[in-house]
Amino acid sequence: MTADINLSHEPKIDPARRPIHDRDGAVAVTDPGNPALAEWAEAGLEAPDMDVVRHYRLGRIREQLKARDVAGCLLYDPLNIRYATDTSNMQVWCMHNAVRYCFVATEGPVVLFDFHGCTHLSSDFDTVDETRLATSWFYFGAGPEERERVKLWAAELADLVRAHGGGNRRLLIDKCDQLGIEALEAEGIVCESSQSFTELARAIKHPEEVKAMRRAVYTSEVGMWEMWRALEPGLTENQLWSILHKENIARGGEWIETRLLASGPRTNPWFQECSDRVIEAGDIVGFDTDLVGPYGYCADISRTWVAPGGRGPSNEQLSLMAMAEDQIAFNVDVFRPGMTFWEFRDAGYKLPDEYFPNRYSCMIHGVGLCDEYPSVAYPGDKKKGGYDGVFEPGMCICFESYIGREGGHEGVKLERQAVVTETGVELLDTFPVTLTPDRWEPS
Repeated sequence: MTADINLSHEPKIDPARRPIHDRDGAVAVTDPGNPALAEWAEAGLEAPDMDVVRHYRLGRIREQLKARDVAGCLLYDPLNIRYATDTSNMQVWCMHNAVRYCFVATEGPVVLFDFHGCTHLSSDFDTVDETRLATSWFYFGAGPEERERVKLWAAELADLVRAHGGGNRRLLIDKCDQLGIEALEAEGIVCESSQSFTELARAIKHPEEVKAMRRAVYTSEVGMWEMWRALEPGLTENQLWSILHKENIARGGEWIETRLLASGPRTNPWFQECSDRVIEAGDIVGFDTDLVGPYGYCADISRTWVAPGGRGPSNEQLSLMAMAEDQIAFNVDVFRPGMTFWEFRDAGYKLPDEYFPNRYSCMIHGVGLCDEYPSVAYPGDKKKGGYDGVFEPGMCICFESYIGREGGHEGVKLERQAVVTETGVELLDTFPVTLTPDRWEPS
């Protein structure tokens, strides 16, 4: 199926053009057989210098540690470990199995504790000074011996704090069960459990990080084009969604965080994940990529299409699409670095009353290795989700829109990704905002 539309933004793929090497250091995106390398070269997307990225990110973590006057930090979140060291191992599995953690001294070594049989995985990373076998004490791994195991775990970490803290016994921890906190405190370690130091460290991207993100976004858009080509009545939502996964993985991407693709009446309200529903002619089809792509960077883009085979987009569908486009364009236009979050909230696009109840969860949010700080709530949502702060150059952000009447038949999801510059924002996604095929049945 090929729509007779202008595909001037479509990625041009020449499988014969395969660069021999790439300056990034991640195996998944240096293999000459990876189709993404030819696509990035064709698109003129520069390779990120991952050595620069790694040391910048570790430095950002240590800036936070110094500012908080701590001996170091203990990281359990796989994305925080990835940010600090650029090492990864079974990322999704490790999110819910506490088998991997990392100690970062404020002034001293980075010690990575990895899963059984995996200590070799970080041997080539100069952001890791030492790799040890992790002591797992969560119940799946330790069972009724969890209290004995946690004491061994805490004693080893306490030794590191004493050896490299210069007398400082304060330790920041991103995620840890209470049993672990109590065991460390029994060793004389003063613990503070917080996500704030990693979120603030990750907020400002180095230009080389943005290069990696551009490549992840482009890879996502290659997958979106394949989805567009495949979109036909009779295809299920799950079948259409699987195409994005396939194209991402084939290019060294990693996973997709959600299953947000819906069609027809399942597009209103939003947040109904994809199903076996069969897409019908003329249905609205909306999706949110939430894609963790090459280099581990997130491409968080949303588009809404109209499935072919009907009599053309209805006036209601066109109206919903136009309003979503207007909201994004308006918010991009009013955005300025140096604005506070609340200033942006108050200056942003005002949803008509009939659309406000179904509004998206935020107006704008940060993006990096995943959706990150900050998140700006709509006016009226301050008590349950809003907070203030300042937008700074170097942040990467996503402008969000969901337009659907309360009780309406369909809705439109649109989202665009950008980097904050000294004067405004540069949009990173280039996929057409609206695609409505001309393959309509005659009236």
